[in-house]
Amino acid sequence: MEATIEVAGLRKRFGKILALDGMTFTVRPGQVTGFVGPNGAGKSTTMRVVLGLDAADEGSALVGGRPYRSLRNPLGRVGALLDAGALQPGRTGRDHLLWLAHSQGLTARRVDEVAELVGLGPAARRRAGGYSLGMRQRLGVAAALLGDPPVLILDEPFNGLDPEGIVWMRGLLRSLAAEGRAVLVSSHLMGELQDTAGHLVVVGRGRVVADTGVEDLIAAASGGRVEVRTTARPEAMAALATAGATVAATGRDTLVVSGPAAERVVALLTAEAVPFSGVAAHRATLEEAYMDLTRDAVEFRADEGAVAGREAAQ
Repeated sequence: MEATIEVAGLRKRFGKILALDGMTFTVRPGQVTGFVGPNGAGKSTTMRVVLGLDAADEGSALVGGRPYRSLRNPLGRVGALLDAGALQPGRTGRDHLLWLAHSQGLTARRVDEVAELVGLGPAARRRAGGYSLGMRQRLGVAAALLGDPPVLILDEPFNGLDPEGIVWMRGLLRSLAAEGRAVLVSSHLMGELQDTAGHLVVVGRGRVVADTGVEDLIAAASGGRVEVRTTARPEAMAALATAGATVAATGRDTLVVSGPAAERVVALLTAEAVPFSGVAAHRATLEEAYMDLTRDAVEFRADEGAVAGREAAQ
């Protein structure tokens, strides 16, 4: 089976609310694709359509070239984590995995393999109702990996993880992609995606805003700006502004300069005898790039509150 997710022209209404408005993108094998956007942007609805939990009014969503509902042995085709709390709290974590495994003809040995892979350890034999959110996330990832699928869809997998767990999750996602899998990760934690994803699909108001490499997006957001560190901030701002640069203070001793290149900034400050300790090309964060892209795509208009609530609930 080809490891791809292909979303083409999805449209979906819930009553008067247009949740998806031509959503189109492809998740390719061999990389982690981040799926981001404001609450109510259509992320959860898109993932539910891909997994056959919601039906689109128009368009198609294919996993390995086929609709999810037509897949035989679906756990062996696509693994998904949409809600870490979707479990029977009276069962142990291991029994939860066994129940899923038996439904697909998988063995208890495979259950123990994935429980070990995600670090459940002895907790696998405790009742899942007593798990922390982080442990439920690990159990959900284990369930997604049961069938060793070539495609993975994970919604907010970093939620509830402690710092050690976040480092583990980053490494796991990168290793799964390195094995040639298509990995789609929805998250609000831009810092984690910056360190994990190679590609990003940014959505807003039910459509794709950007579909690009993470480094390309950061480079575009950096915009050729220059960062200056100086203890003489007012003097530096005056000297650079006089030369036609646009200058913004971003800290007590930090400026971001738009216009001249770094070499020209150095020359200008030197000519005016303004002390500085560093001049370097500014590198935007993924969070900055994301905020720039989605500033006009926030969904909290009064007539769209229902969609935002539905997205958050899912």
